[in-house]
Amino acid sequence: MDNERYERGLDMLARVDGEQGDRVVEALADIAPDFGRLMLEFGFGDIYARPGLSLKDRELITISALAAKGACEPQLKVHIHGALNVGWTREEIVETFMQVAVYAGFPAALNAIFAAKAVFAERE
Repeated sequence: MDNERYERGLDMLARVDGEQGDRVVEALADIAPDFGRLMLEFGFGDIYARPGLSLKDRELITISALAAKGACEPQLKVHIHGALNVGWTREEIVETFMQVAVYAGFPAALNAIFAAKAVFAERE
């Protein structure tokens, strides 16, 4: 086990997703704890920790990719929280999803906007 990657992953997860990220890891504990560890080590310990982009940029890319992919509402909501946590505004997030409509279609953009609406309401 690579504890350095795991600890770096925990730190990145906390900085980006906070409680939302912790809930994902906890939800995996009873069914796929190894998958939770891999997500932390690779996704957050290796990729999110890379120096080439800011955490803010990484979250914008993440919500854009999840919105365009579609069928990722739970993960999209976690990362909308993350985007807000690292400094994106509600308006910028909605504008991002409007841009997604040009390349991924209106259904993908609508689903993302409604996911954002739910996250915004949850945070009020």
